[in-house]
Amino acid sequence: MEFAKVNVDVRSAAKKGAARKVRSGGAVPGVLYGRKREPIAVTFNEKELMKSLDKDKRRNTVLTLAVRPADGKGTTEEITAMVRDAQINPLSRRLVHVDFLAVDLNAEVRVTVPLVLTGKPVGVTNGGNLHQSMHMVPVAAKPAAIPTKLEVDVSALDIGDALHVSDLKLGAGVRVALDAKEAIASVVAPKAEKVEEVAAAPVEGAVPAEGAAPAAGAAGAAPGAAPGAAAPAAGGKEEKKKK
Repeated sequence: MEFAKVNVDVRSAAKKGAARKVRSGGAVPGVLYGRKREPIAVTFNEKELMKSLDKDKRRNTVLTLAVRPADGKGTTEEITAMVRDAQINPLSRRLVHVDFLAVDLNAEVRVTVPLVLTGKPVGVTNGGNLHQSMHMVPVAAKPAAIPTKLEVDVSALDIGDALHVSDLKLGAGVRVALDAKEAIASVVAPKAEKVEEVAAAPVEGAVPAEGAAPAAGAAGAAPGAAPGAAAPAAGGKEEKKKK
């Protein structure tokens, strides 16, 4: 089976600031690891990689990396790999660094794929709300068998019904790395409108109930004193008698 080919060059990762120099030269730094091999620092052309990725599978695309030696004199090695992780500049949206994972076409890899709900649930027509519990599903499969997405029809769901991981229809050689009983989508009843409660605070001008606590800031104030006025200092009467 043939896969899209991407040229990558081995680079020296020992020198400080090496990755920065790579970016300034128009290339993108990365690392290739996996299959019990030592990590290899590489560089590649961003446009070439983006063009090679399947528009639907994206990072789940299986690639053939043509790994060229740093001195340009050795033999080019072809390695089957996938994009394991990618760092993107939040402002320019350009690639900053990519981790490539070498894979064996005969061994499973774990990836996540989108979960897409199709159809309009009966429960939604009856006034309920559709709740999607997850949008990405972790699956295990051989690289060539990784699905682009997982679709599930929710048309038959009524209020109170739910679909679970066990309801997903998977292709041959694909399994979900989740508990079969875990819910993926459900239709719930609309929330009942809350009845507004009467405010507990007394209406302005109303007489406080007997035994009610004094207003904030008036504790210890003399009768008739302005709000917030301080109470007479303890021992004030004795000082007046001495005079």
